[in-house]
Amino acid sequence: MYRELRTARLLLRPLGPEDLEAVHAYASDPENCRYTMGLPNDTLAETAAFLAEAAEAWAKERPDRYEFAVILDGAVIGSVALELRRGGDGGYLGWILDKRYWRRGYALEAARAVVDFAFRELGLERLTAQCDERNRASWRLMEKLGMTLLDASGTRAYRKRNETGVERTYGLDAAHWRME
Repeated sequence: MYRELRTARLLLRPLGPEDLEAVHAYASDPENCRYTMGLPNDTLAETAAFLAEAAEAWAKERPDRYEFAVILDGAVIGSVALELRRGGDGGYLGWILDKRYWRRGYALEAARAVVDFAFRELGLERLTAQCDERNRASWRLMEKLGMTLLDASGTRAYRKRNETGVERTYGLDAAHWRME
């Protein structure tokens, strides 16, 4: 399957092996990945393996995971992921953006497009997203999407740093979605 989404400033398209250099630049940066579990990637091979898995998911007739590259003026600046839950009625939303593009509204713009895709095109009924409570920018983005705080007592494990954090979980029902 191949699917593109367009916003006022961005193109979202399937993330794949051709994005290796750009993705590794932000996925290997400790500051960029401060609150992202499983990152930073230590090697180019780790990033390549992730991109191969993303391409494999996109190759399915009906993917269970959608990894969208976020493109600004031809450059990959991040990604937004949508992973479907078993049963097909809901999904998990996540994103990462190269720190050089933070605080400009790109993550929100891209996430809105993927939420709209999830509800309108895939027919999902509910989305959830999670972040570290210290990652104010991420939980504020969830609130701007219209998501509601469901729980603020979970635990996040950052195995590569042998660290834990408090996890916030947000949810959004399709019935409450309004694309602005």
